[in-house]
Amino acid sequence: AVSGTKNAGKTTQLTKLIPLLRQAGKRVAAIKHDYHGFDIDLPGTDSYRLRQAGALGVAIYSEGQFAVIQQQQNAVAEQMLGYFGDMDLVLLEGGKHTPYPKIEIVRRAISESPVCRADTLIGLCTDCPLFMEGVPTYALDDYDGMAKRVLELLNGG
Repeated sequence: AVSGTKNAGKTTQLTKLIPLLRQAGKRVAAIKHDYHGFDIDLPGTDSYRLRQAGALGVAIYSEGQFAVIQQQQNAVAEQMLGYFGDMDLVLLEGGKHTPYPKIEIVRRAISESPVCRADTLIGLCTDCPLFMEGVPTYALDDYDGMAKRVLELLNGG
């Protein structure tokens, strides 16, 4: 997971990390957590109209992609992992309270202290003078270093 407080830069980190992992030959998927709720159906689309009619789940597909929308209270990332069984790595954006291994982003402009449990951290990406025993620290723009760390762990190192 790539975790941190709101506006720490999780999406930016993932958009820089994913291409590096792909260049290393890894098939990568991403799951984003959104505390505020979201709606990917645009008003007027058929999938939107089907949900508005009362369908608790809607799937849309074409030859090259698909999306599933299902109403469910307390949804968790684990429920989506089955869709990515053919991937080498699934990255979760957010999930600071999950038990998954994670890189936490701590950006001075937003916060100066980590919010994740130390025992879940595989890296700390920060512009603050932070040190956590046993947790490698990276500059905010050290995407190569973070990709190398993820690949080491993915390859059993």
